Amino acid sequence: MTALSAPALLDRLREVGARRYHDRHPFHLRLHSGGCSKSEVQAWALNRYAYQAAIPRKDASLIARLDDPALRRAWRQRLIDHDGAADGEGGIERWLRLCESLGFARDAVIAHRGVLPATRFAVDAYVAFVRERPLLEAVASSLTELFSPQVIKTRVSGMLAHYDFVSAESLAYFTARPEQASRDVESALAYVAAHATTPDLQDAVVAALEFKCDVLWAMLDALDHAYGPAGQIPPGAFQPGGAP
Repeated sequence: MTALSAPALLDRLREVGARRYHDRHPFHLRLHSGGCSKSEVQAWALNRYAYQAAIPRKDASLIARLDDPALRRAWRQRLIDHDGAADGEGGIERWLRLCESLGFARDAVIAHRGVLPATRFAVDAYVAFVRERPLLEAVASSLTELFSPQVIKTRVSGMLAHYDFVSAESLAYFTARPEQASRDVESALAYVAAHATTPDLQDAVVAALEFKCDVLWAMLDALDHAYGPAGQIPPGAFQPGGAP
């Protein structure tokens, strides 16, 4: 067996997204089409914050493992995008404002109060994966950004059309993300193409992307189970009608 060419490997990665990216999850389909209640949107924003807040920690652990200064500089921009260059800036701040617009207290969101246990486990698993797995796999796990720009456009347009309790201002997190994701994926893809030079390494890259898709899917499974038709909210999690 011979290694795939870079374009063929990219096709294989895109196939993973077509089959397993979380835009296909029933919860997201309902979220984007107006089928979620306000409490479901609240629960989604609160739990997603736990993921967003972990991204800089994940990226910092990856940067610490990089020997290439150029790639460190490129990856460092991800920290700035999320943390901002100063207080009151960055993607995490914008996500906090979304949560506040939905009725949550900022301090409670930052403390992850009311976050589902499954969300905590999924986020911790992703951070541990990037910290502990081979560097090639850690980089490859970020490649869900291949699929996110179009999903973001669908999400924003759908939510603005269907929910009167959100606005373009409250969804400002998503304004910069398509461009940022497209930029970030270029450096990650270049690294993967340069280092995934054998069939085994290419299989590992695909498996890393599948793992990341599983993390995102599992988070939505938990939201759907707790706040969807089953309505089985675990102890300590956000309860509709109130904020944590």
